[in-house]
Amino acid sequence: MKRILGMLAGTLMTLFVSCEHKELCYDHDPHALKYHINVKASYEQEWQHTYGDATDWKTQWPEELTMSYDDLRPGIPEGLRILSFNEVGKQEIKNMPASGGILSLSEGSHSLLFYNNDTEYIVFDDIESFVTARATTRSRTRSSYMGNSYSQTMSEKTVNAPDMLYGNYLDNYTPEKVVVAPDMDITMHPLVFTYVIKYEFKYGLQYVALARGALAGMAEAVHLNSGKTSNEIVTILYDCTIEEYGAQAVVNSFGIPDYPNENYTRSENKYALNLEVKLKNGIIKNFEFDVTDQVAKQPHGGVIIVSGIEISDDDGKKGGSAFDVDVNDWGEYEDIDIPLL
Repeated sequence: MKRILGMLAGTLMTLFVSCEHKELCYDHDPHALKYHINVKASYEQEWQHTYGDATDWKTQWPEELTMSYDDLRPGIPEGLRILSFNEVGKQEIKNMPASGGILSLSEGSHSLLFYNNDTEYIVFDDIESFVTARATTRSRTRSSYMGNSYSQTMSEKTVNAPDMLYGNYLDNYTPEKVVVAPDMDITMHPLVFTYVIKYEFKYGLQYVALARGALAGMAEAVHLNSGKTSNEIVTILYDCTIEEYGAQAVVNSFGIPDYPNENYTRSENKYALNLEVKLKNGIIKNFEFDVTDQVAKQPHGGVIIVSGIEISDDDGKKGGSAFDVDVNDWGEYEDIDIPLL
């Protein structure tokens, strides 16, 4: 009898543990109730969006630039990330190839954020909620840059240019219970745009060894659920190349602040350019430009041109030209990337 009772107790315990184990597993993929969707992602490979009376650079491309219009089109990213938020705000993360793949969702309504997952300088803030999620970039400082007198303020935060970011957002998606996973076609739109900056020299380019610049008045971040830029203003620091006509830079940006915005007017914001050159004799020269009119017409990428830059013979020949400058030799003016905490 004792033996029979012991066997019954063991059997009951096994059943209890088994049921408890199944109940716990029910909440974890792949045992949880899931609906499967076949995500198919395509990419809008545009580096600028033209608005209103802005120049159509596709038809008026400056021939002296060292790249064509199409050369600036961003490539397809290495991977796609999807953040899903259910009705109670629970978040799930799914990574898949850039072209898409199978997405598993629990029952009920979801909000879905899509963006590429191969960025280097992008920093994602407040990602725990689709309402607050946004992308920004890393801080960067340059000891020689003291602000621009044409900018909104002389104390703008200085940052790295962001790398390419695509995004999309579905506010309310409810999966259906079907045998075959339905297709979900998603177009990934650019959230980062490109400015080609052209510094035209009138005289003295022969004395220039190195050049770098700063674009002031740009947006610090972009909201992932709308594509609207934040109202915080930053200055983007970047390096330039020396070309036959002067200096040139290709600079990524989220665009102008607080845009798109139906209340936006061009007169509210100021945009400014800086050019810092190191001459072959070691002398540093700085130039400032008001580019408010140009940038206001090009809120999401474009071409910015400034001209009339001169280096005098007195500056260019001062002390001779024996300074042996290396391509990375900015000495005490070297940029400092500020790491994330």
